[in-house]
Amino acid sequence: MPAEAKASRAGAAGMPGAPSSAGPLGRLPPWVATTALLLPTYGWLTLAVLLPLATMFGFSFLTATPMGNKEIGFTLKNYRVFVDQPYLLGVAWTSLKIGLWTTAICAVVGFLAALALAKATAGRVRETLLILVLLPFWTNGLVRVFSWTMVIREGGFLDWMVRGVWPGAPSLGFLYSQPAIVLGLVHGYLPYMVLTCYIALVSIDDAVVEAAASLGARWWTILTSILIPMAAPGLVSGAVLIFVPVIGAFMEPRILGGTVGVTLGTVIEDQFTQAFNWPLGAALSFTILAVVLAVFATFSGVLRRSATI
Repeated sequence: MPAEAKASRAGAAGMPGAPSSAGPLGRLPPWVATTALLLPTYGWLTLAVLLPLATMFGFSFLTATPMGNKEIGFTLKNYRVFVDQPYLLGVAWTSLKIGLWTTAICAVVGFLAALALAKATAGRVRETLLILVLLPFWTNGLVRVFSWTMVIREGGFLDWMVRGVWPGAPSLGFLYSQPAIVLGLVHGYLPYMVLTCYIALVSIDDAVVEAAASLGARWWTILTSILIPMAAPGLVSGAVLIFVPVIGAFMEPRILGGTVGVTLGTVIEDQFTQAFNWPLGAALSFTILAVVLAVFATFSGVLRRSATI
């Protein structure tokens, strides 16, 4: 038998004399390859996220900003600010109220929009509508918020349209109010709810809905007993993705709220940019972070269920 055939047969049978096809990386332990793949990502997160957070956490226990000329000491009074300055409790309640209203409106509107996308459209129509849903992500946030000031101010575009139909109508402008803040936040964060609910609804088999309808279930029964419970993970995921950043938002309250737009986000911004009280601003930031972690811990079970769907 020719030597080439023997070598070929030996390689196919995995004999020791066969040349190894595994390169040098194939002999490395699995943990080395895993570490090499994860190191760039976690290295960047450490530099860009963890180190700044650790620095701000250290600042929150100081009596003054390290970059100034004041004497620096260790203190816990920055975390007693809600006791020492009770007006911040009202500010915190305003932030929570705006967050709850924004999340609730996004949940209702976003779920209905996702239901229409998942069950009433298909093909290019669905793709086009999904692109329109994503449009707020493609526009500059500052431009988006300022555009609302042109619409809802007194004598703005909203009044112009109404008076075109009803001359002499009173002004409907509501700029510099809490509803204006909620409107701007809903515009910015609604796509999160639409996408998470859409992913949950599109995974529901149409046969389930058809079976319920064939057994005589009315549309509201199908909605409340089948669609909403089965899409609950998407609703909860969207609610967390919206509520968490909204309670710390400062751009929409500052521009659309005016004097009534004092929230925890604007107070924190003022501490860093105007009062130059970085320790207090850092303490307030970590207080919000604690609330965020509590929200995640509360809904972690539902979020894990959402990840498995």
